[in-house]
Amino acid sequence: AHLPLEELRTFAEVLGRIKKDYVEEVDDEDLLEGAIRGMLSSLDPHSAYLNRDEYRELQVGTSGEFGGLGIEVGMENGFIKVIAPIDDTPAARAGLQAGDLIVRIDDQPVKGLTLNEAVDRMRGQPGSRISLTVLREGADPMTFDIERAVIQVASVRSRLLEPGYGYVRISHFQARTPEDLTEALAKLEAEGDARLAGLILDLRNNPGGVLNSAVGVSDAFLSGGLIVYTQGRDEDSRIEFDAGPEELLGGAPMVVLINESSASASEIVAGALQDHKRAIVMGTKTFGKGSVQTVVPIDEERALKLTTARYFTPSGRSIQAQ
Repeated sequence: AHLPLEELRTFAEVLGRIKKDYVEEVDDEDLLEGAIRGMLSSLDPHSAYLNRDEYRELQVGTSGEFGGLGIEVGMENGFIKVIAPIDDTPAARAGLQAGDLIVRIDDQPVKGLTLNEAVDRMRGQPGSRISLTVLREGADPMTFDIERAVIQVASVRSRLLEPGYGYVRISHFQARTPEDLTEALAKLEAEGDARLAGLILDLRNNPGGVLNSAVGVSDAFLSGGLIVYTQGRDEDSRIEFDAGPEELLGGAPMVVLINESSASASEIVAGALQDHKRAIVMGTKTFGKGSVQTVVPIDEERALKLTTARYFTPSGRSIQAQ
């Protein structure tokens, strides 16, 4: 493609003017990163430039694994509040409890930090140590010295509603979600000592995630046929994903729960099961995020997240903005 020389001259002129006349001196790297971010954000809400921290967070979200302590946290009065320690993690074994307030991380006060900054400080290489000062109601301040470990965040939760009828919630689609779903269904059948006669699949407030995981989850409930296809600008950009012959529920009835926060991969699963008349889809109109983002590494620490195609359900419905 030809470079737009006139527009590039304008860009260089604006860059030079900022460097010369702006009220404060601005670093070249910050200016150029801001220009890249602006260029990508002008395309659509989902294309973005990912710096080192953002790229790492994306990798954590899709893999479901990171080095850390294993606690769900929130903010309360400027402190970090433990919502719940995750079972069988360093935090749970050390004795952290729901309701604890973390006031210092490695002798640095938490006050003034954002939640993301505090979480970033608590994460780290497995095997490294961290000291947390904690306030607990009715007790003196406590200090916990904890060794970080690899934390796996489960995206699938399940329970038996009554004999033969199961409930499975998928909170987001990670690389391991199809395997976790298979294990959850086997556990439900073992608990009920019988084949499932019906299933509720809850995708409410599920923002999406890894495309292949959505395909794998759909495949678990279909015995063949098209699951989803993508279509981009190039003629050869149509990619089709088909279900295999094995179906884990043996055709047992299903209900899929959705709402306005079910997006992307959630809509792929709901759309596939709806088009194949495999499940009743119940709830409210979904988010309508039917575009495909490809993560293109720039180097080991930075990447572009670029919209490259759109999703279509088996019947040819576009999910985008629908």
